[in-house]
Amino acid sequence: MAGQAVLRQSDSSSVIQPPTPNEVLRYRYHHGTNLGSIYVLEKWLSGSMFVEGSTGESELDAVNASLRRDGLDATRQKWEAHWRDAVSEGDWNWLVNAAKCTTIRLPIGYFTLGPAFCNGTPFEGQPAQVYTNAWNSVRAFVGQARSHGIGVLLDFHALPGGANGEIHSGTSSGRAELWGNGRNLDHARDCLVFIAREGRNMDGVIGVQLCNEAVWEANGMYGWYDSVIGAISGVDPSMPIYISDAWNLTTAIEYCQRKNPATSASNPIVVDTHKYYTFDEASKNQSPQQIIGRVGGELGELDGRSGSVQDRGAAQVIVGEYSCVLDGRTWAQVSEAQRPELIQQFGRVQSQRWQERAGGSFFWTYKMDWMDGGEWGFAQQTKSSNILPPSNLRMSSADVNARIGQAEGRRNELHDSAVSQHEKYWSMTSPGQNFEHWRFDQGWNVGFSDAQVFFASRVRGGLVGEGGDKIGMLDVWVRKRIAESGQGGGFVWEFEQGVRKGVADFYGVVGI
Repeated sequence: MAGQAVLRQSDSSSVIQPPTPNEVLRYRYHHGTNLGSIYVLEKWLSGSMFVEGSTGESELDAVNASLRRDGLDATRQKWEAHWRDAVSEGDWNWLVNAAKCTTIRLPIGYFTLGPAFCNGTPFEGQPAQVYTNAWNSVRAFVGQARSHGIGVLLDFHALPGGANGEIHSGTSSGRAELWGNGRNLDHARDCLVFIAREGRNMDGVIGVQLCNEAVWEANGMYGWYDSVIGAISGVDPSMPIYISDAWNLTTAIEYCQRKNPATSASNPIVVDTHKYYTFDEASKNQSPQQIIGRVGGELGELDGRSGSVQDRGAAQVIVGEYSCVLDGRTWAQVSEAQRPELIQQFGRVQSQRWQERAGGSFFWTYKMDWMDGGEWGFAQQTKSSNILPPSNLRMSSADVNARIGQAEGRRNELHDSAVSQHEKYWSMTSPGQNFEHWRFDQGWNVGFSDAQVFFASRVRGGLVGEGGDKIGMLDVWVRKRIAESGQGGGFVWEFEQGVRKGVADFYGVVGI
């Protein structure tokens, strides 16, 4: 199993410190939204960026049409205004206070990094000059988000050649020409190293996503992932790295486990999977009720894979895109009067399932010309209470403080009970066998304290807004704590069980 073959044989000094605000931003549960069609245009969302008479629906189509009609200066000004005005101060306040949004997944392209990254691509020449200030705009956006307590996942959405043939890869080529093309793969890796190097010094970046929606069985994808992860680890070994599952979640989780052994503190690897129920024929033929019934079994690929880092490596998944959209054929199976209630059931069962099994979820999407976006709209689905934030994010500061007080008051009792139960279980299960139960004791204290720091991060400094955060990225957080503990030998599993039990006991007493 991952990690077991190279177990650390002896203990070294622990370097565990209380979680920092930046670690809370990265490892909490992400109740998030995408901000699509800002840095990577899609005509169906942002038709106003496509001048009259333009052809095609991609970023390149829009910029070329504008350059032909209006020239470089006017086009650059228009694009910069689109980036700058995407999220207003009122929007930020709504995201924090009403939507309880913790994190934004921000799609960007290689052209977003500036003209130098457009050489040898379809954006070379005059189109590239539109993006002279694009990366500074991204930096400013991340700073704005952080000032409101919101983290940003830098999602490398549009790659050289395209990780898929869709228009959200930046062009209308219709081809996925990243895979199997050494020049494009090298260029994409260089882009990601730049993003990681920049992101290291951008407070609020919660991770870097290597690509978006890679095509099924993408040629050489995992070898390229290895190359990019190795390069990024040389720049910033703490940066969480998100990978596309290429529509094959099981294989991606198994890769994630191999890259996340308990013995290593290198970049945590997180799998991004997308959950839509409107594009495939099987879903189109189902009723809304049938689709709603499927959601409770989603992410079952994690069963037997997550929950024991020491044995199997960390298995961590986020739902990087989902919506409340169903196909017309699906809706045709019920009456129009039933639709609002079924949309609410669909959104809420997704919210519940992602919060149960994923490290975070990001609705597609927040902004479009046609606000509030219908079933594609984070704003509309939030305002309709069709998607719901976790209960811990809806608590008042006074409630969070009161629950922390209860947890502190019961800590010793809960600790003693947990340690006693652990010792009793193993003495009954394996009488006469030697154990190192002090590791469980240490782990419990780490886990309980960590969970409390996350929960208190808004009321006791570090982050803004009401509510309390929960460790959502638990498998990769536990892996991090095992590595930092310095523990070695054959009983490190007791430390891991202790961490998990301490976290669970804290959540039990505060009721989340």
